[in-house]
Amino acid sequence: MIQLIRGFKDILPGEVELWQAVETVARELLEDFGFKEIRIPVMERTELFARSIGEDTDIVEKEMYTFPDRKGDLITLRPEATASIVRSYIQHRLHAKDPVQKFYTIGPMFRRERPQKGRYRQFYQINAEIFGVQSGLADVQLIYLLVTLFGRLKVADVKAHINSLGCVRCRPKFKAALSKFLESISDQLCANCKRRKDRNPLRVLDCKVPACRAAMADAPSIIDYLDPECKADFDEVQRLLQVLKVPFVVDKNLVRGLDYYARTTFEIQTESLGAQNAVAGGGRYDGLVSELGGPDIPATGFAIGFDRLTELTGLKADQFYRKPDIFVAALGEKSRLLAFEWVCALGDEGINAELDFGGKSLKSQMKRADRLAAAHVLIVGDDELKKGEAILRNMETKEQVSVPINGLVEIVKGKIIKK
Repeated sequence: MIQLIRGFKDILPGEVELWQAVETVARELLEDFGFKEIRIPVMERTELFARSIGEDTDIVEKEMYTFPDRKGDLITLRPEATASIVRSYIQHRLHAKDPVQKFYTIGPMFRRERPQKGRYRQFYQINAEIFGVQSGLADVQLIYLLVTLFGRLKVADVKAHINSLGCVRCRPKFKAALSKFLESISDQLCANCKRRKDRNPLRVLDCKVPACRAAMADAPSIIDYLDPECKADFDEVQRLLQVLKVPFVVDKNLVRGLDYYARTTFEIQTESLGAQNAVAGGGRYDGLVSELGGPDIPATGFAIGFDRLTELTGLKADQFYRKPDIFVAALGEKSRLLAFEWVCALGDEGINAELDFGGKSLKSQMKRADRLAAAHVLIVGDDELKKGEAILRNMETKEQVSVPINGLVEIVKGKIIKK
């Protein structure tokens, strides 16, 4: 038997209804805030991610699904969505029409990470991006939107964690101070952090290994190295969050795993996930559009881990599972063919109608109607055809009424659709 590839999963009926419900809530909220959907391909040229994410990142070095196509060009299954959205923004000159654009996308990403609870090699994200706005107002709106979304989805114990990553002017001084500190605790760091401290010291701040986190407790904070402009920007973000009554903490160890971030960065964390407690994250990436060949346009955005979100939501799949409105139990070939026409016609009218195609006994068909939790059963056989009437049974009240076969679809529709 051929089975799933490790790290991938099927989303089955009984679960997919919850995914659809979460997606619907997200779409409605994003569109209420002026975001337009964009659909991007799952494959891009590898160069796009190498340039945007960073050559020396774990994602590019170890986690991407990359392969040559028949012409030898390197192609990668997208490990994240932002770079693709920026590429589309530039390629289609969307900035020429109006530099201020707000997009969202929902779909699968691919990274060859170690599979664990809530983390898969094909995983799903909800992404939102704002282009053309330099102000911290855009960052705060994104954080507010996330907190509002999690509230609507009944996710418990949610709090925003924020930090500033500074900019190209103030970050070098911080990196120098951080590197000096890391050298002093090098023997306490894990193997990955010992490698990172020389290539990209900021990544050490994000390590989840307990020994590393303890060793980094006294690490310098980038907030102490912000230049006046970055400090004013971060102060405004905090003030606006207070105005909107969004609970937050300033987290000096919060960094992003991708190279294109600067200034405000944020995560939405919950106590329900243990050490891997972030369910959404994002921040400002003002230099990415120009880095990928576009004009110098600021941008900010976020990504939500959809797989984790479905585990955390207070919504339940059975709230959204659609049970049949009616099950047609037909006895005899003539009745079954007529019932087949009815089921198709009822479906066309928006009524979820089921039929046993196999010609089983009435007892077996009634058992199946029970298993499906059908609200009504319509019984028709040779006797009913002779009388010109079928039997409609309410499965909750057990009440039965006769329904004329002539014009049955409209009559049944009127009886079972709730006013």
